[in-house]
Amino acid sequence: MIPKKRTRRLYITGYCLTPQQRIDHSAVLCEDQQILAVGGTSAFNMDAELEVYDLPDSYIMPGFIDTHIHGGGGFDASRADCQESSIQNMSRLLASRGITGFVPTVVSLNHDDMLRRLACLADVIDLPMPGAEPVGIHLEGPFINPMKRGAQNSTAIAPIDLGFARELIAAGKGKIRRVTFAPELPNSDKLVELLCQSSIQPSMGHSVANESETLRAIDAGARCCTHLFNGMPPLEQRQISITAVALTDDRVTTELIIDGRHLHPRMIELACRCKPNTKLVAISDATMASGMPDGSYYIGDSPIVVENGFSHTADGKLAGTTTLLDNGWHSLMNYANTDETYAAGSVSYNPALSMNLHDRGILRPGTRADIAIFEQGSNRLLMTICRGEIVYRAEGIKPARTPESNLEQA
Repeated sequence: MIPKKRTRRLYITGYCLTPQQRIDHSAVLCEDQQILAVGGTSAFNMDAELEVYDLPDSYIMPGFIDTHIHGGGGFDASRADCQESSIQNMSRLLASRGITGFVPTVVSLNHDDMLRRLACLADVIDLPMPGAEPVGIHLEGPFINPMKRGAQNSTAIAPIDLGFARELIAAGKGKIRRVTFAPELPNSDKLVELLCQSSIQPSMGHSVANESETLRAIDAGARCCTHLFNGMPPLEQRQISITAVALTDDRVTTELIIDGRHLHPRMIELACRCKPNTKLVAISDATMASGMPDGSYYIGDSPIVVENGFSHTADGKLAGTTTLLDNGWHSLMNYANTDETYAAGSVSYNPALSMNLHDRGILRPGTRADIAIFEQGSNRLLMTICRGEIVYRAEGIKPARTPESNLEQA
């Protein structure tokens, strides 16, 4: 008779961070792929089947979810080659930073290339992952304003064409979760309607839309803003644009790049003061160069250069980042003086909510056991758990007890 495989049961102690509170001297109990219980350590009954990690000086948080990331570890979502090893390298890299979910983000590409590579990416993200899991696809274009294209290829930017939009939706094979568009472009209202009917989120960005154009898009169903402040006009006291509307309209969830380079700390603080707790999502906007040495890389078909860890185009424009989301949550506390719960929510609960992922992003019984554990003070990652499995463990982190050791002591 083949012995029955033992279900893994993890018991981890530390300080649990939820969007509402920090629970001191607490623990999380996981079984198989789910969280079974969260609470004070005194509330748990220990048994011999537990694998115990006693980490009293740690933050136990929901696994991070990056909803805007172009690549990492040499993988570029816009140049998907359908090779399993390439995206799996990215999956491992992200897990080593506390990230358990991510949304590969594709930039504007020429018509045929975009359809072909998108179809390939839709297949690739279904492959088994050794760490962080893709949870959909974000199209950052091609229906954006060329005046605010950033590092994107100008020849690939297109006017809104509903036929092309339908082709993209078909090529995405049900995997597209979000599309960035410019609300001021002709037919933007029809695009928003099409995306909403297809259960795809319209996100406003790379845009110079004025107040009325932005409000019209929001009223039609566009409730997200792609990297607030970047790829849009600066704040002005009389000429109200997409920037001011997205900042102040509570219906809109805004992305924010928190790498210390795209935005001044005061602008990050301003966004945190303006947006309700659940409406700000920290993103990395990381490129294939994240986790890689300085050198020459790509975002889609646009060449970029990474020098001293910063990525830019040949003419000096910012071109994504090389920092990952683990940098974002503690930078948010440093730059905007937010507390741990607000910062933790911006990288876990808020992105999950914004993507309608109701089974993760929070430490709650019945949700997925996707967990990141950081050391207090140093913010060193101690452990990452995906689907109830330990996919990253820092050197020196060992279980205080295992089912096997419990049997030996019995």
